[in-house]
Amino acid sequence: MTWYQQGLSTERGGHAMEVLSVSEVSSLVETLLDDPRLQEIWIRGEITNHKLHGSGHRYFSLGEKRNEHSAVLSCVMWRNDARRVDFDLHDGMDVLVFGSIGHYAPQGRYQLYVKEVRPAGLGEKHLMVERWKQQLEAEGCFDLEKKRPLPPYPERVGVVTSETGAVLQDIRNVVSRRYPLELVISPTAVQGDGAHEEITRALRRVERQVDVIILARGGGSFEDLFPFNHPEVVRAVSSCPVPVVSAIGHEIDVTLADFAADIRAPTPSAAAELVVPDRISVMESLAGYRKTMGNRLLGRLDRAGSDLSDMRERLAPRRVLQRVTSRREDLSVISGRIERGILSRVGRERERLAATAAVLAAQNPAQLLGRGYCILQKERRVIRSAGEIEKGDRLTIRMVDGRLGTRVEEVHLDTEI
Repeated sequence: MTWYQQGLSTERGGHAMEVLSVSEVSSLVETLLDDPRLQEIWIRGEITNHKLHGSGHRYFSLGEKRNEHSAVLSCVMWRNDARRVDFDLHDGMDVLVFGSIGHYAPQGRYQLYVKEVRPAGLGEKHLMVERWKQQLEAEGCFDLEKKRPLPPYPERVGVVTSETGAVLQDIRNVVSRRYPLELVISPTAVQGDGAHEEITRALRRVERQVDVIILARGGGSFEDLFPFNHPEVVRAVSSCPVPVVSAIGHEIDVTLADFAADIRAPTPSAAAELVVPDRISVMESLAGYRKTMGNRLLGRLDRAGSDLSDMRERLAPRRVLQRVTSRREDLSVISGRIERGILSRVGRERERLAATAAVLAAQNPAQLLGRGYCILQKERRVIRSAGEIEKGDRLTIRMVDGRLGTRVEEVHLDTEI
């Protein structure tokens, strides 16, 4: 605090004085002007002192006169907001402005920072559009999930626009230059009373005949574009069975039909470029595909040629003869091994058979009989012990060359065995 402020801060007349700086007062004023009632508000008044600066900013006053009293509010509209004004703004015009009150400290005054300005007579229609927007949004007409991609190569394109305007010719020029195809024109009025009904009928008339629709008209005022905000038009766009590209007014103009469309284009010519493929790009793509397919085919032919050469080499007569000779040699070796194996096996089997025959021959009764032995039988049963014979039994004696019949006279058992 300076010595001067200290002096003023002393009691004078029994009261203490608080001294504020200019910046403190400006800060206090700005705080007071931050009241929500002064922010983002609509104000109606008459334009005076309008000036369009070379930078693009607009400066004007908003006045009101009641009886003998008048009020004036300074206004400034920055370039980015001022460029959206699509009508002639001039002194004496009754307007609705939207903005916020702020404090301009360098000049110590408050002013309205304008974001939007409309002719006062259109206020009701603007409010109507806002109500329609809320209603249609609640119905789901603007849902992003409903947006559909455009067909890459449409065969028929519908155009809903005025039959006499420059818009139709612009679209035709773009289509003929990029990718000539069939345009199905569904003419309609694009402004004026009853235009929304014609636009709706034009959409319904063509929606079953084409692959995609362009809904277009040239630039104009809010009043001119008003039919494209009508709920009937918006619902027709939202429920259309094929994709709809909107190109209504200039790039800064936005209607409710734009929100419902699958894609919004800044101009009718841009809409045609979005819908129709570029013939040159298509040809370049086809050339690229042709080159790729040709390279792949040549590669396959090269591999097939190499395989064929290998096969020819393997099937050449000399190679076949070498392989046959080699197989014959292998077969001869194998045959020799098999033959030797068989002979060896046969020899072993013969030896085993001879041994078995010798054993069997040794046990053959005929062999025993040939050496002077005989077989004694009683009632065809071989007698192995004298205990099996009784006196008077008739026995048969079998010899090597015949049989003898005899009767037992005596039986003597050898007790020493």
